[in-house]
Amino acid sequence: MPKFQYFVAASLDGFIATADDQLDWLLQFDGFAGGKESYEAFMADVGCVVMGGETYAWLRQHEPDNWPYPGTPCWVFTHHELAAPKSTDITFVRGPVTEFVEDLIDSAAGRNVWVVGGGNLAAQFADAGLLAELILSAIPVVLGGGKPLLPLARPTAPLELLASAAMGRGVVELRYRFAGSS
Repeated sequence: MPKFQYFVAASLDGFIATADDQLDWLLQFDGFAGGKESYEAFMADVGCVVMGGETYAWLRQHEPDNWPYPGTPCWVFTHHELAAPKSTDITFVRGPVTEFVEDLIDSAAGRNVWVVGGGNLAAQFADAGLLAELILSAIPVVLGGGKPLLPLARPTAPLELLASAAMGRGVVELRYRFAGSS
């Protein structure tokens, strides 16, 4: 059964972007030891990516000529009219994440679903009990504010630590399972 996974990087104080959606603090860590290998191993099991409209707009603004998920179906939850780059498999949807679970699983074709972000969309999946795993790269930077990692409606049950790994430049990858998922 495919798993819904939130693979994400966050500052030590729990933010995935600054308040104005800047990622310079994160991008300075591109190419850290172990990062590429971790990402490639993760992506080998991903059959579908899911993101919010703000994440999609950020990607299009910062990489207008390079879609980062070629050949992988992508679902974008948005309230805006957006256009997809040519030769991409992107579906734009509106509504609660629970309405699209079966479609996302079918789209993943037996592999996992990556909830790319942002935090608000990931929180919707978590609040609905759909997130199976949180794979967090803790970046050794303190932002002091910004977009939260997972702005939930209520605290989670304790997550189960599945693995941890120290990586280059002080990055630590933590893999957790949400309670009730297998």
